[in-house]
Amino acid sequence: MFHHVTVLKEEAVEGLHIHPDGVYVDCTLGGAGHSSVIASKLGPEGLLIALDQDDAALANAEYILAPYRDRVRIVKTNFRKIEEVLQEEARILQDGVPQVDGILFDLGVSSPQLDEAERGFSYHQEAELDMRMDRSTELTAKIIVNEWPEAEIARILYVYGEEKFSRRIAAAIIKARASAPITTTSELVELIKEGIPAAARRTGGHPAKRSFQALRIAVNDELGAFEDALHQSIRCLAPGGRISVITFHSLEDRICKQIFSSYVGRCTCPPDFPLCVCESTGVVKLINRKPITAGSAELEHNSRARSAKLRIAEKL
Repeated sequence: MFHHVTVLKEEAVEGLHIHPDGVYVDCTLGGAGHSSVIASKLGPEGLLIALDQDDAALANAEYILAPYRDRVRIVKTNFRKIEEVLQEEARILQDGVPQVDGILFDLGVSSPQLDEAERGFSYHQEAELDMRMDRSTELTAKIIVNEWPEAEIARILYVYGEEKFSRRIAAAIIKARASAPITTTSELVELIKEGIPAAARRTGGHPAKRSFQALRIAVNDELGAFEDALHQSIRCLAPGGRISVITFHSLEDRICKQIFSSYVGRCTCPPDFPLCVCESTGVVKLINRKPITAGSAELEHNSRARSAKLRIAEKL
């Protein structure tokens, strides 16, 4: 059973201002928590297009969304192909560009992916080093750890995991793999511990948390895919359409904030002009200047919501 607790479910969907006959995209289907709420608000003329690349999530969603199958289309794909998927819906094309009423991203890794040992995401459970969200792709954590150069391993641990001992951990990995391949999560955990001073290992949670996060991001090119998809999504929004983005990592939130900001109009007139004459209107407006976070009631039931941030923008 694919069990996943959806974070900021009501807030993210409310931010989209669902119209019963509108067209919406859930770029991160996952446990279908957000999708089920969106679909329940749609009428017979409405349409939800839900994307995911995980087979377990897709199978679960077919069951969860069965009551709404007349208004839901489920697609197995990476969300960086959102524009390509939307091109297939003739009813929403305007001059060849898709026009939808709302798009949602929930960038948290689904709980089953973290909790199922065989996926290789967890530093708590013994498994083959994998970490692929889409198991049909080739790149795995095992390949990165055993084949990538030391400098590149150190870079991704530092950039994606904000691991300050990234160079020491990379050096420990290189030394170990010279004797034998590193094939399991437990082997990697021990090498990460070896690279972190004992005093630092006693604070800040599990010592492998940051490195495992970094490898997962690299294996799935999560940040590159998100950046591509966010630009495409803004292009594909109809005027008045909204986009809700839930992030769980500072790098994801920074990308979202910067991209949204790049589409917001800013006056370019000299500061001494009494009136604006540049007519810089921008492409989107921000619905919330500061990100929305989970309330105390949600945090009591789901500790993973603690790092969640929701940003919403509207197409002008």
